[in-house]
Amino acid sequence: MFRRQFLSLALAGTVAATLSAGLSAPVAAADDFIIVQSTTSTQNSGLFDHLLPIFTDKTGIEVRVVAVGTGQAIKNAANGDGDVLFVHARPAEEKFVAAGHGVKRHDVMYNDFVIVGPPSDPAGIAGSSDIVNALTKIASTKAPFASRGDDSGTNKAELRLWKDAGIDVGEASGDWYRETGSGMGATLNTGTGMGAYIMTDRATWIAFGNKGDYEIAVEGDNRMFNQYGIILVNAEKHPNVKSELGKSFVDWVISEDGQSAIANYKVDGQQLFFPNAPAGS
Repeated sequence: MFRRQFLSLALAGTVAATLSAGLSAPVAAADDFIIVQSTTSTQNSGLFDHLLPIFTDKTGIEVRVVAVGTGQAIKNAANGDGDVLFVHARPAEEKFVAAGHGVKRHDVMYNDFVIVGPPSDPAGIAGSSDIVNALTKIASTKAPFASRGDDSGTNKAELRLWKDAGIDVGEASGDWYRETGSGMGATLNTGTGMGAYIMTDRATWIAFGNKGDYEIAVEGDNRMFNQYGIILVNAEKHPNVKSELGKSFVDWVISEDGQSAIANYKVDGQQLFFPNAPAGS
């Protein structure tokens, strides 16, 4: 409750400053904001910078994003610290709803994961479309690999793929397998600095500004599919949730307008996310 009061006061100060400046544009009421717990890829890719002004212009509702790893975002939402959850780890999302923390999960959009690597390609995987074979070669050559190691959606997917390859990366932790405990952008910076392979979502990679001579080494495997979902946090379990405002955001994101806005977001002419909310969801 204290957090929401503090944020409300901060927004009220912004509104007062706007009015004192003599601007005539309409402003939302001080409490017309929601908190969205989300993953770093939606923030780092620039998607929210594109989407949220469109939604706010349409509804007058401000959206404040807490961008952390998916695991942490789910924990935050399970503590009632947010109105909407927007992440990419479907099994964990479904568990969140089953536990009563969320009202309903909706598919929103997808892209894919890729492995990026240095031009020296020490594991000889460049051009591969078989992720299990590529990870097996990385492990057998002990080529450096930088993992987020932060229980994010990307980290969860990466660990699942290592398991598919029959490799226990826990045994290699601190050797050729390095866990940064950081978000995607920081892990890309660390990994490129140490000449390591890195698994990243394609959207963050496209938007990443410090690629150097790194390129995508592995892509195109169906096992690297990356689905995003959105969930309204359950006010019956967390009474502080702003259900009406939160539902407005969820409904807009999965609506034709919201899906079109997602599809229209591009960086360097490349579409980063592909909307796939079922019609009428």
